[in-house]
Amino acid sequence: MIDALTIGIYVGLIVVTFFFMEFVAWFLHKYVMHGFGWFLHGDHHRPSKGRFEKNDIFGLFFSLLSFFLILTGFFGGFDFRIALGIGVMFYGIGYFLVHDIFFHRRIKIKYRPKSKYIKRVLNSHAIHHQKSSAHKGICFGFLYASKKYAVTS
Repeated sequence: MIDALTIGIYVGLIVVTFFFMEFVAWFLHKYVMHGFGWFLHGDHHRPSKGRFEKNDIFGLFFSLLSFFLILTGFFGGFDFRIALGIGVMFYGIGYFLVHDIFFHRRIKIKYRPKSKYIKRVLNSHAIHHQKSSAHKGICFGFLYASKKYAVTS
């Protein structure tokens, strides 16, 4: 039986991990994807005809990391790794919704953002695709964008 304190700690770890993943994603996007990992990420900046891109390997890596953390945490006596894995998973879900569905329309849905936050994130990513190349760029976050990217209309 898990007590209330443990549940609170796990919920806290999930939240902290979720927000920490934005820093991890920003760092990897700026220094790996737009650096030595461009050979995997570059196709993401070009129109593609297929359903998948080499860039999807990054998402697959974090999906497997999340699964591994949850699985080992479960078999390790329901330890903190479950919370870390869930935090990574929730970030991945947010990334998939905002980046892959809302921005890149990899799954076709009729969605028009109404939220100022979502509009700002989508605008930031649009600017990233317009002004970024292999070893330089701007706007590397995925779920956070500075207010300077706010859409005024």
